[in-house]
Amino acid sequence: QVQLVESGGGLVQAGDSLRLACAASGRPISSYRMGWFRQAPGKEREFVGTSSWSYFTGNVQNYADSVKARFTISRDNAKNTVYLQMNRLKPEDTALYYCAAGQKSGEKYDYWGQGTQVTVSS
Repeated sequence: QVQLVESGGGLVQAGDSLRLACAASGRPISSYRMGWFRQAPGKEREFVGTSSWSYFTGNVQNYADSVKARFTISRDNAKNTVYLQMNRLKPEDTALYYCAAGQKSGEKYDYWGQGTQVTVSS
């Protein structure tokens, strides 16, 4: 079992940056595929990016096209924390951002945080 707590959200202007953190407890994040998702009002949950770490490959990442050039996922396995660095934020990035954890051998995400709100004004 993994518990996840997101933090770092806030109100920013377009073009600003934010770094979200996802602190995990219960299990080491190095054992899991870690993902970031977001959900805007009236819209379905959207995939943002994922990070899967191994000793041999390091931090293997994948991103949605809408954020690929601007967002970066990083890990600090010693702190058991995953980060989402968001640069050049746009109003359309406004959403509740969630982190999630899933088995490396699977595709679904089994554990979810409560989310942190990111609001970008124009």
